[in-house]
Amino acid sequence: MTLNNNKDWLQKNIVVCLGALICCGLWGSAFPSIKIGYQLFDIAANDTAAQMLFAGVRFTLAGILTVILGSFIARKTLVPEKSSWKMIFKLCMVQTVIQYVFFYIGLANTTGVKASIIEAMNVFIAIVMASLFFKEKITSIKAAGCAIGFIGVVLINITKDGIDASLSLFGEGFLLFSTVAYALSQILIKKYSKYENPVTLSGYQFFIGGLIMALAGFSMGGRLTVITGRGLIMLLYLACISAVAYSLWGILLKHNPVSKVAIYGFTNPVFGVLLSALFLEGESSQAFGIKGVISLALVCLGIYLTNIVQKEDK
Repeated sequence: MTLNNNKDWLQKNIVVCLGALICCGLWGSAFPSIKIGYQLFDIAANDTAAQMLFAGVRFTLAGILTVILGSFIARKTLVPEKSSWKMIFKLCMVQTVIQYVFFYIGLANTTGVKASIIEAMNVFIAIVMASLFFKEKITSIKAAGCAIGFIGVVLINITKDGIDASLSLFGEGFLLFSTVAYALSQILIKKYSKYENPVTLSGYQFFIGGLIMALAGFSMGGRLTVITGRGLIMLLYLACISAVAYSLWGILLKHNPVSKVAIYGFTNPVFGVLLSALFLEGESSQAFGIKGVISLALVCLGIYLTNIVQKEDK
């Protein structure tokens, strides 16, 4: 009875909305936080090895925090079933290693604003994949909701000079690869959470994936030579972002259609643009004013239309 009640509660629109917005707010804050982290640890934009080591330490710590927090909430130590280790390894390679190797390198070679636009593509990719793997319908209204949400993301990034359309493989190209890996990871979480606790999946895949990235970065010559109190606090915050956001997102995916949750991903880049404009020197401040309000309204409309479709599909 309790399990069914929890499932019904986690499927309520207001719960999905608030939970997803918390996740996206945290992820949006990662855009400026990673760049600030690079500055605090004195990691150069072209120092791929140090970036991988930095990411590896972050996710290893995130895995430890996730397991500790999850065990505290569950009032028992979270240990995967023997049959779950293969799933955990696959998930860690897609969600942590592949996604974040491309993400960290790509983000270091572009602006937070352009990264936000490219990352918004994961919503489209995730919904298309959900239609292929879980037979979730892509109706005309749902497609319109996605298009309107994406327009809102693009609008908030338009300056008086237009959008910088310059592209590079190691910048925007790598971010696109990261986006595809992220969308695929949502499908895997949805599938694997039928057999294993999504918090357990997140914690152990972060820990293993983080170790792989840290060892790879270290073996390539990466070093974190500048260690400060502010840097360690930022690293801890980044670890907490992953521990909280991915665990909560996984729980939402377990109990809801992928498209119902994924559509909130459009708020991720909006948060990213707003926070990048606030905290990063040299980033555009076009996020504020009437254009920002219109952009946010379009994103909200896109989310609303997609969730209306969910009711019709049931």
